[in-house]
Amino acid sequence: MTTTLYTSDHEWLAIDGDVATVGITDYAQQQLGDVVFVELPKVGRALKKAEAAAVVESVKAASDVYAPISGEVLETNAELVAEPALVNSDAQGKAWFFKIKMADRSELGGLMDEAAYNAHTA
Repeated sequence: MTTTLYTSDHEWLAIDGDVATVGITDYAQQQLGDVVFVELPKVGRALKKAEAAAVVESVKAASDVYAPISGEVLETNAELVAEPALVNSDAQGKAWFFKIKMADRSELGGLMDEAAYNAHTA
């Protein structure tokens, strides 16, 4: 069973076992506008929670995407690099950024469930 959690910086993570798939929320992509470029972390990179892990650029601005949890990058979304506009059409689906093997599940404690995130963005 997959559990989805959210950060106050508008990243989402879908947790399946000890692997989390990370992306930015629909709310974040709406604030950015048309996404034209993404830069993803290298597979094998060790990330610390809250470390800048990726970059997303839109016609309005460039923004960092932060690691919502510490761990090692297992996979990145090559389809997203080839077609950055996926962020605008399917931010919380096909437009995932990277998958990370979680190092410390206790770091999940500070994250929000969907109801709390929706209240945060209301």
